Amino acid sequence: MNDVFLSIGTNIGERENNLKQAVRLLQHQFEVINVSSIYETAPVGYLDQPSFLNIAVHVKTSKSPFDTLFTCQAIENELGRVRDIRWGPRIIDLDILLYNHENIEAENLIVPHPRMYERAFVLVPLVEIAPNFACEQLAQARQKLDTLDREKEGITQWKTIATVDEFVRSES
Repeated sequence: MNDVFLSIGTNIGERENNLKQAVRLLQHQFEVINVSSIYETAPVGYLDQPSFLNIAVHVKTSKSPFDTLFTCQAIENELGRVRDIRWGPRIIDLDILLYNHENIEAENLIVPHPRMYERAFVLVPLVEIAPNFACEQLAQARQKLDTLDREKEGITQWKTIATVDEFVRSES
């Protein structure tokens, strides 16, 4: 089984419910091991939009990296993702951050995610759910997180999540 770490973000509609729906759909395709707390973050890139809610999710799968990407994109489509503005508002965004210990560079997939180390809204939840997962990329993420100014990055813990089941079953 492959260990995969995903980042999920949303800033349109019922944001917490969007995250829950995405995790529920992930559960149909993968073994969902852990979900981070929910973090609220200021937008990056395109600034004229609402704040995001972000989580990290650890899943196990027998799928290849490209099948995992296809599944994530299918979930985005099912939830109504529209790609109008780069870094713009979105109902849901699923990104593969890490796939095992692998480095992948293909036209449609780069792992580790190419901007992962620049974004506290990705690193904070990722490090939270992988405190004991040992790989070079996570060691680098932990080190980079120590140098980021979380307040300047506009990230705050919005809600603590105890378990995956609690998260997907709770009312928004």
